[in-house]
Amino acid sequence: MITINPPTRFLSEPRQVPNASYEKPLFERKLYELGLTSPFSRRVLGELNDTFTLADLQKKIDAVLRQVRSMDPESDTVAKGILLLAQSNYEVQFAPESRVSERVIFPTSPSQSNGIEDARFVLFKNEDATSIYYATYTAYDGKLILPQLLETPNFLDFKFLTLNGPAVQNKGMALFPRKLHGQFAMLSRQDNENIYLMYSDNIHFWYEAELVLKPTYPWEFVQLGNCGSPMETEAGWLVLSHGVGPMRKYCIGAFLLDRDDPTKVIGRLREPLLKPSEAEREGYVPNVVYSCGAIIHRRELILPYAMSDYATNFATVCVDEILAGME
Repeated sequence: MITINPPTRFLSEPRQVPNASYEKPLFERKLYELGLTSPFSRRVLGELNDTFTLADLQKKIDAVLRQVRSMDPESDTVAKGILLLAQSNYEVQFAPESRVSERVIFPTSPSQSNGIEDARFVLFKNEDATSIYYATYTAYDGKLILPQLLETPNFLDFKFLTLNGPAVQNKGMALFPRKLHGQFAMLSRQDNENIYLMYSDNIHFWYEAELVLKPTYPWEFVQLGNCGSPMETEAGWLVLSHGVGPMRKYCIGAFLLDRDDPTKVIGRLREPLLKPSEAEREGYVPNVVYSCGAIIHRRELILPYAMSDYATNFATVCVDEILAGME
């Protein structure tokens, strides 16, 4: 049985952490991935310490610009790109006395100016037995979509981090809850249609993607994506999917990946696990049921989902029934 606590009367916005620090080697690597490595950027970073703040960076950029602007016509463009990268990597804190249901994260950086969307949270277990929460989300500035990463140990302190590399494309990235074979693993949707699997030794950088699943059934012919991070079971990695079919109808399905080699699909539902009912078809985005994550509790799948982008509902189903229905 699912019970819902009474809603809070207030909302709480976090404060941005002043003087958040950046690590020079990681920052340099991100600049390289963005094509912003130049004599100007090398000079700016060369005069900074191994760790630096946004204020340090701004001060150094201003100083170098005054010296080279007349000789380097590209310096202003590179300077803007460097600052945009820094502003997209920041930290916020909520007041410890605030309730979890009161905490709301609003767009802050220029890349988020039109939205922070589809956060897929996962409790990630580190190899040293510690854990941390990650969320992949989409930053949208009105023109470009940028897959990004959110990190928090306690839902009070949050870090916003950029993702980089040629495989960081499109929406719908979802981390596995632990490393596989010593590497981070993540599902993605590179082409707005299929589901891919990526590996990386650094959570910030992703270079290659392997196709795992294609649209097969009528209810997913238009598009296929994940509905959150894979959930580990003794049978394999259970993944919820969303499929888009005729009339842009969104349904939720499920498939199973091999635990040791998740490039292998070992089971798949032929019919949707959940589709819009008559009462769920009308709303801001009609004919849609959609989720960004679920949990397994005592062999039962607890699935929160959005109804046509106007309200939230919950569904529950026995995990064994899902597995038994797979082909």
